[in-house]
Amino acid sequence: MKDFFKQIFKRWEILAVIGTFIFVFAIAYHTFFSPNYYSQKSPVTFDIKKGEAFSSVAERLYEKGIIPSETNFKIAGFVYGAEKKIRAARFKIPNGLSYLDILDLFISGECDFLRTLTINPGQTIKWLGHRLQKYVYIDSTDFVNLAYNSKFADSLGLNQKNFEGYLFATDYEIYERSSPAEVIKMFYNSFKEFYVDSLKKRIKELGFTTQEIITLASIIKGETHKVDEMARISGVYHNRLRIGMKLQADPTIQYVIPGEWKRLTYKDLEMDSPYNTYKYFGLPPGPINSPGKDAILAALYPEKHNFLYFVADGEGGHMFGKSLREHNNNVKKYRNIIRERNRNQ
Repeated sequence: MKDFFKQIFKRWEILAVIGTFIFVFAIAYHTFFSPNYYSQKSPVTFDIKKGEAFSSVAERLYEKGIIPSETNFKIAGFVYGAEKKIRAARFKIPNGLSYLDILDLFISGECDFLRTLTINPGQTIKWLGHRLQKYVYIDSTDFVNLAYNSKFADSLGLNQKNFEGYLFATDYEIYERSSPAEVIKMFYNSFKEFYVDSLKKRIKELGFTTQEIITLASIIKGETHKVDEMARISGVYHNRLRIGMKLQADPTIQYVIPGEWKRLTYKDLEMDSPYNTYKYFGLPPGPINSPGKDAILAALYPEKHNFLYFVADGEGGHMFGKSLREHNNNVKKYRNIIRERNRNQ
């Protein structure tokens, strides 16, 4: 009889262990494999930043209402070995994913990666649109159309017809397939961060508007890539504006000519456009590119001199002249340099 009871207790112990295992498994399955539902519009966009800790990801998922338990997500990540496998990227999380489904998405699912993109000074809205499409897969047409949308510009506090000149040139971290609105806000915010009170004060001292200075800076950038020349070229244009002389700036005409940058003809110089600074006095209606920090500072702080003319020197820089006679001599020097170079090729 004693042996009989021992066998019964052993069976109950085994059944108890099995029952406990089944119970724990059922709880775990329900917790980690069952779908989680959120109340927001699906899918929810969720960004994981570079170097972000797994605990931070779990905390933000919970705060956004995407998961019902931060702790359970951390446990799932630990069991799944996902803590160091999730990727820094932008994800679209559909409704009804389990904890493990979300981890799978973060580890191997579809996503948009964060890319570093350099916006160089002197790029136009249209050129920038091509770069965005090529490197971060943003539709160039949508971007250009929005950048030229005056209502959108007004909504961000830019009281201009478009964002030409105000999409600041610097390095950016941009998610692939970001919306045009997101990247335009990013670029314009960088301009506002640069455009501090001391610069606004300087603009008033010069008697210019912000639009006029950005326009002048864009012309300076269109003339040269050499930072050490910008203040001198700025001085030439300031001198011309002061005495009421036409700017006669080739980049303003290049801006409105269709197609690629080209050597201008006399016919081009006769075109009837407010951007033709050979035909009309003063500055054109607006910027012709986003000039960047160095050109803006050059426009604000021109070199003081008596130069009124400049021409290329054949080496990437320019020769400057105070009179038309001096300028014509510099033009002859440039042509001789080009002629000699072509002869030696």
